[in-house]
Amino acid sequence: MAVKKTEVGTMITGRHIGLFRLETMLLGLKLEIETEGRMRLTRGRTCYARIKSEFGFKGNKQKVYNQMQDYINERKAKEDNDVYGNVH
Repeated sequence: MAVKKTEVGTMITGRHIGLFRLETMLLGLKLEIETEGRMRLTRGRTCYARIKSEFGFKGNKQKVYNQMQDYINERKAKEDNDVYGNVH
């Protein structure tokens, strides 16, 4: 993942651009846990709901957080795969 700064803003580029999204969702879920749901990243669906439906994780917010953290760490360890598990 690379971060490029230009005169008009900042862009995240590279093969692992999806990793930034996953880590943002993980941070959003952490915020939901720490504030007991009083704070969220969006007005729409919670990060908890998005992660559960997209990845099929089961359990309460803390268990889903742990599963998502493990998933991200596994994807980072596999240099030949992107964050969604597609072989390049």
